[in-house]
Amino acid sequence: MGKMGKDEAKPEIAWFSALCDDDYEYLGVPDPSLASSWEHCRDIVLKAEEEGFDNILLPSGYALGIDGGAFAGGIATHTRRIRLLLALRMGEMWLPQVARQVATLDQMAGGRLDINIISSDLPGESLESESRYARTRECMEVLRLLLDRKPVDHHGEFLDLVLDPPRVQTVSGRCPPFYFGGFSEAAKETAAAQADVFLTWPDTVEGVAGTVADMRSRAQRHQRTLRYGLRSHVIVRETESEARKAAEHLVSRLDAETGQAIRNRSLDSVSVGVSRQSELREQSDAEGYVEDCLWTGIGRARSGAGAAIVGDPDQVVAKLEAYRAAGIGAFILSGYPHIEECGRVGKHVLPRMAHASPTRP
Repeated sequence: MGKMGKDEAKPEIAWFSALCDDDYEYLGVPDPSLASSWEHCRDIVLKAEEEGFDNILLPSGYALGIDGGAFAGGIATHTRRIRLLLALRMGEMWLPQVARQVATLDQMAGGRLDINIISSDLPGESLESESRYARTRECMEVLRLLLDRKPVDHHGEFLDLVLDPPRVQTVSGRCPPFYFGGFSEAAKETAAAQADVFLTWPDTVEGVAGTVADMRSRAQRHQRTLRYGLRSHVIVRETESEARKAAEHLVSRLDAETGQAIRNRSLDSVSVGVSRQSELREQSDAEGYVEDCLWTGIGRARSGAGAAIVGDPDQVVAKLEAYRAAGIGAFILSGYPHIEECGRVGKHVLPRMAHASPTRP
């Protein structure tokens, strides 16, 4: 069963390191100084640790950016407090190797590793959704067994394994928490059966509450309890007017054709979740706001999480608290450019919210 830490009443607030070439001053206008590299992504993580974030997402891609696993090993030795949320694509590596890698990375990080399970197609393949999630579910089940130090006797469609766990183990001797998101029926059932934290993308407060209620019901049918996380962009300034101007600045050099090309580059560009982000943009007002402080303009040039919480510090905190009241216990935030917005959120938002310790067990 999914477990909560001792700080379960406090939200976890994480930042995002742009390992997949997703950093801009102007959306859709690549800046060589913001392209993914060891130095740039390292500096984002170090800034997030300095500002007091609890965790940081290290995303996974193939066509763009740098490798998350290799980066996690390097940054683990440069950090002391912040947890590392490493994205792993299920099926990309042989599971016994993944278990050994995860255990080693967790040791390098002093027990600060979490796992973001990714179910996207692998480079060079296109697998039907039901089969892809079936593979993901098998991988999650076997990976958890190996990292919990339990023998595996599994005979499935994608994995046929009888083996003992590797000698190397995590600091706790247990599997790190699995963060997982997805909006198709197959994805939700996979999450209900195997995830620890279900991640949702930006939506109205009512929409997020509905997702949480749905997933609670699904998890209960599996006799499990989940935590819930929200992956969202944020633009915070000292005044609402300044925040809205910053949002306009971000898309001021974006044309529709470039935005479409960027969205189509993603391996998940036709998923149910992406369709919902498009729907939110269609429901927005002329300035791109679908409800108070929720701006959908980012989705014009980004697949995946396509909206931002925009406002002054009080408005941003109030929005986050509204999502907390809807059941969210973890936030994975980001903003453009990532280092600068990390500093603003660290200055204006984190001091106003009690949040979880990054050294939770």
